[in-house]
Amino acid sequence: MEVKKASPSQPALKWALINLVTSIVITYAFQFMDLDPNSSLKYLSFLPFLAFLFLAQKEYKDQLGGYLTYGEGFLSGFLYTIFTGVFIAIFTYVYYAILSPEMVNKIIDASQKKMTEDGKLSQDQIDAALSMTRKYFAVFAVVGVVFIYAIFGTIVSLISAAVFKNERSPFDTTDNYESPKPTDPAV
Repeated sequence: MEVKKASPSQPALKWALINLVTSIVITYAFQFMDLDPNSSLKYLSFLPFLAFLFLAQKEYKDQLGGYLTYGEGFLSGFLYTIFTGVFIAIFTYVYYAILSPEMVNKIIDASQKKMTEDGKLSQDQIDAALSMTRKYFAVFAVVGVVFIYAIFGTIVSLISAAVFKNERSPFDTTDNYESPKPTDPAV
């Protein structure tokens, strides 16, 4: 019987999909509560991201029998980060381009109000910036999501891999270990 080796991509993919569903729920909850799109509450979506990253690493560690090297811990967290970034980027594009394009106008209006209040830019500069933003908003959002998740997730994966690290002692024997057999038939 062939023994299956644990793969870091399986728990990473599972927890990334769970994070996607959670992010969708949070996004629509914020929309239905009519919260300001530039509110600092939007950073709450990083809490489930962190929790699921830790759970992906812990699940992979459990699959390996409770032992995890630093590299294995980082790899599982990094894969989770990549999967999550791609899934959230796709959702972000679909959300702003198809599902809720009115949110783009709401965000741009809030940005225009803030720029006008700051008084650092002329009205022509504000109009030019907002025109470009309106045209490429979904693309900017997708690229921003990918970079934010990649950078933030990589940093957190590096730190959490050190926390979850539990390397096997060189004196531990593995489950599949067979003692050496003598090669001389006379022995």
